[in-house]
Amino acid sequence: MAEQPVRHILSLSGGKDSAALAIYIRDRLPDMEYIFHDTDKELPETYDYLHRLEAILGKRITKTTAEHNFDHWLTVFGGMIPSNHRRWCTKLLKLKPFEKYVGDSPVINYVAIRADEKREGYISHKPNITTVYPFKDDGLVKADVLRILEESGLGLPRYTEWGRTRSGCFFCFYQQKIEWVRLKETYPDKFEEAKAYEYVANKGEGDPFYWCGDEPLVQLERPERMEEIKRRWAERQEKLKKNGKKKKLINILGDGNEDEGDTNGCLICQL
Repeated sequence: MAEQPVRHILSLSGGKDSAALAIYIRDRLPDMEYIFHDTDKELPETYDYLHRLEAILGKRITKTTAEHNFDHWLTVFGGMIPSNHRRWCTKLLKLKPFEKYVGDSPVINYVAIRADEKREGYISHKPNITTVYPFKDDGLVKADVLRILEESGLGLPRYTEWGRTRSGCFFCFYQQKIEWVRLKETYPDKFEEAKAYEYVANKGEGDPFYWCGDEPLVQLERPERMEEIKRRWAERQEKLKKNGKKKKLINILGDGNEDEGDTNGCLICQL
């Protein structure tokens, strides 16, 4: 029986790193398969970015969908929304569709971890899947990613224009609080949807699950609290400037702070 040919697959998140990797290896691997795992909870800018990337790659990006959607699994888990301690969303809406798409054929999975970062996340450990890290192997860092995107004409995702730093679901628990504020200001309907999810488990009674640890969105959206978050964020940016660390928006927003949430995303979601 003849051996199966090795497939080359790159999962795109709708973010800058995976897009830059796709462009970086486009000419070296013309048989690359580009896929995007659609949760149906993405921002409009994410779909726009993928559409523009398709034009640059000259190749279609295959979209996968999970057998069951987020709302189904939320019910299965009794209304327990995902968090960095219970990341069932990544496993069931991203990793499982990826493994189903791959099947049992030998695959090389290309992941956009850069040489200047240490990240952890869900990566398949199926024996037929080998994961490689071209950016890390070639010593490419964030500045290289931004250069690749600029030179290609793709640029950064348009959600960065209103202050979001990451791809993934609009209610991603890895968002900083300043990003929740900007989601509220930019997409109030999506903010309301995220807020409603916090009370699915108890229908308004008992202890709900919150996206931001111990602060419910109903408190975060209070005008005085939103102003406080924006003020504290602005003060940190001013401090960075005084320290000679003036950065672009995409870099500034990525600077972690204990009040702003976890900045470590899921590999298959937020590259």
